[in-house]
Amino acid sequence: MSEKPDRAAARAAEARLIAPVSPQLQRAGALSVLAGLLWPVQAGGLAWAVSGWASGTEVMQRSLWAAAIFLVCVLLRALLEHRAGALLFRAADRVIGGERARILGREALSREARGSAAVAALCVQKLPMLQPWITRYRVAALKVLLLPLALLLLSGWVSWVVALILLVSGPLIPLFMALVGMAAEEASRRQLGEIASMNDMLMDRLSALQDIRLLGATERAAADFEQRAEGLRARTMAVLRIAFLSSTVLELFAAIGVAMVAVYVGFSLLGVLTFGTWGQPMTLSGGLFVLLLAPEFFQPLRDLAAAWHDRASGLAVAQELAEAETAERLSVLGEGTPATPLAGPLAVEIRSAVAALPGRLLALPDLTLKAGEAVALSGPSGAGKSTCLMALAGLVPLAEGEIRVCGRLLDGETADAWRARMAFLPQRPHFGDMTLEAYLGGPDADLETALDLAQAGRIVARLPEGLATRLGERGGGVSGGEARRLMIARAVASERELILADEPTADLDAETGARVIRALLDLRGAGRTLVVATHDPALIAALDRAVEVSA
Repeated sequence: MSEKPDRAAARAAEARLIAPVSPQLQRAGALSVLAGLLWPVQAGGLAWAVSGWASGTEVMQRSLWAAAIFLVCVLLRALLEHRAGALLFRAADRVIGGERARILGREALSREARGSAAVAALCVQKLPMLQPWITRYRVAALKVLLLPLALLLLSGWVSWVVALILLVSGPLIPLFMALVGMAAEEASRRQLGEIASMNDMLMDRLSALQDIRLLGATERAAADFEQRAEGLRARTMAVLRIAFLSSTVLELFAAIGVAMVAVYVGFSLLGVLTFGTWGQPMTLSGGLFVLLLAPEFFQPLRDLAAAWHDRASGLAVAQELAEAETAERLSVLGEGTPATPLAGPLAVEIRSAVAALPGRLLALPDLTLKAGEAVALSGPSGAGKSTCLMALAGLVPLAEGEIRVCGRLLDGETADAWRARMAFLPQRPHFGDMTLEAYLGGPDADLETALDLAQAGRIVARLPEGLATRLGERGGGVSGGEARRLMIARAVASERELILADEPTADLDAETGARVIRALLDLRGAGRTLVVATHDPALIAALDRAVEVSA
């Protein structure tokens, strides 16, 4: 993907993110600008009081009035900033929460090629980076457009020289800030990429932790993780270096601008400089007024510079969101919600079907299946056996042909009801964060019969907490064959008629594989219908018939 489409997609994502909360951001920006406009009132009161002290005129009266004005303005500014902050943070929470729900809902029914670790990193680590971008940058940008101009006009009303100094020194800050910001945006993108890559690697190592220990590769795995962590540290430090550089440039020009104003005011009050005040000599109150305005003139620019890096991170996240939005996906038929089982006798028919996978098409074998049959999908690795199972479950869309189930076309309307009649046994065991009892079906299910049928009763009996055990995502505490038999017990307890099993004996020794095969045959004997994707000759021979799947 080229850089221009990337940026265009990022801008589109930015507009989509901001549009729902734009009114809140505008109100917050207006309140922040009003709070900033109160400072000239405070500065005027202070300058008026100090000039009275110097001249001895109405010292107490001026001091009381100036203190009252100052305190009232402080309270008003605090109230305005508090209200603006509340609007901004509510808007940020709304954007982040909505986007997280959008990602999870989309990934649940339409998966892209990225792994779950990358999606988790986007939801948990990267989306919160939008908060400072929303709460700081957009308001800072609005304040830069209005406040410096107002302060410039007020300063020019006292002295056109002061206005000229501010006019010359002020624009240099955004210029250098934009130059540094280009590098900051690229550095932020590299940092986000490193975070996703590190999460992917961590998930891979955790899922294979048992194998890593058995192979004695723990030191190698730790070294790889250390190397990746060092890469993330380097990316993070690059972002911080750019941030410190831009901050240094900002403070340098701001300090020079304020110093030049102070020098001019000082020499004007001493009578050395007699120009720049519209024909009138510089007064103490006027000089103090412009001196107090000068630092505040640069403050919105400071705020924008501080938020510029938040903008870079926010745009990097927006670009990743745009890429995820337009990525090729594997759509799931239906809504993925509980449904009443599809009516009619169990029957499956695949006719001239072609699965639509990301970037390619895959022809599926013609198949006719009746209730009580046990069919093996055989063929070499990569031929499409697993894809055929996914298509039967409505988890892969078709580009051509059709799949009919229970006499009806398998489509978005029937998919959820069809899945209510089947159980799926994936190649890689997966256990949710729940007790084994809850995973198998809960206290209302006939777990004893299910465990016996799956030849898994002894597995549960030797676990320290029995059915109250939590196995962890990959089944920690049980072997691969035992995990598969527990998944078979879950299928039995669900009382689903059709069982789809993907390579149930893969990576198992002969004895363990034989136990899994016996458990599957017991399922067929209990009246269940089986479709098994496998290249295991023993399992193929044990089933009723085999259907060859070729690439």
